[in-house]
Amino acid sequence: MRQLWQVFRLTWGAAPRAMWRGAALSVAVLVMGAALLGLSGWFITATGLAGLAGIGIAFDVFRPSAGIRFLALGRAAGRYAERLLTHDATLRALSALRRDLMHRLAARPFAELQRLRGALPLMRITADVDALDGVVLRLALPALAGLLTHAAAFAALWWLVAPEMAWGIAAGYLLGATAILAQVGRATLRPSSEAEAATQALRRDVIDTFRGQRDLLVHGRMAARLEALAALEAHARASSDRLNRIDRNAGLALAGVVAGTAGAALVIGGWLVASGRADPAPAAIGFFVALALAETVLPLRKGLGELGRMRDAARRVMDAPAGAPALPAGAPEPRARSGLRFEAVSVARPGGGAPLLCGVSFAVAPGETVALAGPSGVGKSTLLGIAAGLDEPAGGQVLLDGAAIRTWPEDALRQRVTLVLQRAALLSGTIRDNLALAAHDATEDEMWTALEAVALRRTVTAKGGLDAVLGEGGAGLSGGESRRLVLARALLRRPEVLLLDEPTEGLDADTAHAVLRGLRAALPRAAILTASHRDEELATAHRTLDLRKYIPDFISV
Repeated sequence: MRQLWQVFRLTWGAAPRAMWRGAALSVAVLVMGAALLGLSGWFITATGLAGLAGIGIAFDVFRPSAGIRFLALGRAAGRYAERLLTHDATLRALSALRRDLMHRLAARPFAELQRLRGALPLMRITADVDALDGVVLRLALPALAGLLTHAAAFAALWWLVAPEMAWGIAAGYLLGATAILAQVGRATLRPSSEAEAATQALRRDVIDTFRGQRDLLVHGRMAARLEALAALEAHARASSDRLNRIDRNAGLALAGVVAGTAGAALVIGGWLVASGRADPAPAAIGFFVALALAETVLPLRKGLGELGRMRDAARRVMDAPAGAPALPAGAPEPRARSGLRFEAVSVARPGGGAPLLCGVSFAVAPGETVALAGPSGVGKSTLLGIAAGLDEPAGGQVLLDGAAIRTWPEDALRQRVTLVLQRAALLSGTIRDNLALAAHDATEDEMWTALEAVALRRTVTAKGGLDAVLGEGGAGLSGGESRRLVLARALLRRPEVLLLDEPTEGLDADTAHAVLRGLRAALPRAAILTASHRDEELATAHRTLDLRKYIPDFISV
């Protein structure tokens, strides 16, 4: 539960004043509810006794009725204000939680961040953050408000009725309700975790089914897939049904506690009247207050029913390493342009063990193109990530203009170095929007020049120009066209070092040659480092570096 406490501290600390105001209003609403029912009970009993005694005409009905109206209206207004404040504070808290999560994710290795780019991991992260809004709204605030309301009710009953009435109601709730709620929390930990896991698995498999429906139909596996989805849906429904049964039983048990406590209050009140220690009207207050205090415990079972889901979400969100990549904010910036240099760089193997590459040493001068060659999995993409300051080498260092990458300020590094990933992303929106992602102040002429450099001008013109709308992930462009649009976006940054991972993948030979020539023409003084498989890319490079010679013991990969 340590992670839940961390989430609570982070969310509460994001807007503490609003949280405390919301908590105060929550207490005010609950206290007004108890006071409203207690005053109403006293008023009904007192007027009945006055009528029986024949003094009803002299009984003051105006002040109690005014108090009842005040409490009723105040409770309604307080409830509205409490909802407004607590939900606003929770939204601010979730915003702070998302920022904290982004910082934690940014500290992860670059290869791990690439795996998080898919829709399913992002959906998982979104669901986790959404689950954590219940930590404050459905657990912390109701529990805090309930305890403070019981304390206020205890003091009021001690003063207005008798200590025995205060102790009787407190014992009924704090012993009976606490035991039931604790049991709910224990009983729902596993099924709420299972229900959430089953729901996410069902969502994931449904998405995969829609994406792969053609392959499933071609291979005759659609029927089997649908059966598997039905079984998974049945499992998710069974977990949800189990949670609902626990919730219903907890509600019934809590209703029994309320009824038992109210009955005990009625008995205590009768004893107090019979012993002459209290008048009938004040003695009736305890019974009605006991009924009103049900509002302090019944909502808690909903929050406790999601405790397992919130616990698992907190573990996934808060167990990410804290902090951000260690790039200084004020390190001195070198001025002499000397390009990129690798000095005895080693690349760690993803699963641990011996390094994948050892002693990689070479330089890329301004105006030079160097191609990294080697079999798949040898570490070409990892070297590009290290050169971009996104990954840490297992050994050695990379220098940019004579200074180690890790000493460069983040903003200065990004102005000089641009990395185009093998799976670079496009946004849903216009072509102009996608280009402006790299340079928001780029002019229309600069955008068309960049598109011309990657042989994409005709295509964009045919689709309606820069304001042509693309779908999710750049839908509306072919794979090769999407790739070229990403390259055009990189050109708008005018980097001094351009890192390209398989830049012409999906392009025919003629288009690939045109794109490579256009890149160099657009950035004549840039140091370009490419991770390459294709002959077209190797042929246009000034030098080709075969990474196989850096594999330890010359093991063939």
